[in-house]
Amino acid sequence: MEKIKQHVSPKKQFEDALDQPKHPVLQPPYLFKMLETVFGGMSSSSLSTKNVNRTTNTVTDYVDLKKLPEFGLLNKQVSAVVEESSWWDRYGVDMLIHVVAAISWLGSHCLLAFQHPVVFWLGIIVMGCSHSTINLKAAHMAVHDAACSSREWNRFWTFIFSDYWGTFSADVSNSIHIKVHHPHTNIIGLGDSSTWKAPFLPRFCHFFIAPLLLPVLTPVVALKELLEGEPLWKTARHMLIAYSGLAVHLYLLTYVSGLGIGGAFLAIFLSRNVLAVPYIHVNIFQHIGLPMYSQKHRPKKIYQMTTGVLNLPRNIVLDYCFGHSIISCHTEHHLFPRLSDNMCLKVKPMVRQFCLDRGLPYHEDTYTSRMLHFLKNYNSLMVDAPPITKFVGLQ
Repeated sequence: MEKIKQHVSPKKQFEDALDQPKHPVLQPPYLFKMLETVFGGMSSSSLSTKNVNRTTNTVTDYVDLKKLPEFGLLNKQVSAVVEESSWWDRYGVDMLIHVVAAISWLGSHCLLAFQHPVVFWLGIIVMGCSHSTINLKAAHMAVHDAACSSREWNRFWTFIFSDYWGTFSADVSNSIHIKVHHPHTNIIGLGDSSTWKAPFLPRFCHFFIAPLLLPVLTPVVALKELLEGEPLWKTARHMLIAYSGLAVHLYLLTYVSGLGIGGAFLAIFLSRNVLAVPYIHVNIFQHIGLPMYSQKHRPKKIYQMTTGVLNLPRNIVLDYCFGHSIISCHTEHHLFPRLSDNMCLKVKPMVRQFCLDRGLPYHEDTYTSRMLHFLKNYNSLMVDAPPITKFVGLQ
């Protein structure tokens, strides 16, 4: 964060920033129009204002540090709610969802044994949704130490939910998601969500066809990341756990569902694709298109997370298959990553009101609106480099 110190009053500094001439809007114009909404109005009473530089493709965001609330204030309010909440609210609700998902996953193998196509496809859907609940929702909570109160048990369940159930490495999740994405949310070159971009693909292929390769790419990416960035023994451990889980799944599909080995692999591929498309969409929608900050001029945490994260509306399927912290409470999750999904939902009204009362952005948009927005502006959002936002604190 860069601080400007001048021999004038803080109020005069902010007013001078507001009066600076604005450069012509950069291409794409819609993106900077969106950034105006993100950063608020242009009056001296607002928290921030921006200046767009057409030549350097940058946005300078001037923020009045006296009006920027401290994260500690929000943290104190949320911590009070968490302390007053029961074990059931903090962990029990989500544990019940995970247990029901595990039972449903086992039961889906019985549905696949039926010859009737409607029952068979129902089994594929149940297997896919319950697998997502365990491999995405439960694993996501465990890697954040949010599945239970014990750090050791969270670590254990991360290997079960991620490696064993989903053939993706818990160690890779910790390295990429916990150590990079969360502390460096929307920081160029670190947590800028560029992983989800494939600029060589046409828009419809990117959004509706490429995600169907996720079941195949997931174990490949896990092995690649392990071999490149982790000790060899971690790769061996992952392969032992992951392929033991895959072997058990194949056993259930052949001996319980009565499928051949080829049919068993096909059933795994189909079931893990049930929610593959919306999973890719959600990861794209909630960060890309929002302000991306330079590493040198990054904002304070509360400003970084509220400007760079977006919530989608509640959805009965995605809420329970991906989790509230990934869908409707993503802002709350980035501010308080160790809260369970149910607790994120519980503190959401407080967090939202805190942001609105203090002039902080609180991004919300519908799934359909984001989808149309990205299809219409695909090149600007998914191919071209985003404008770099420079945070400047005015004192």
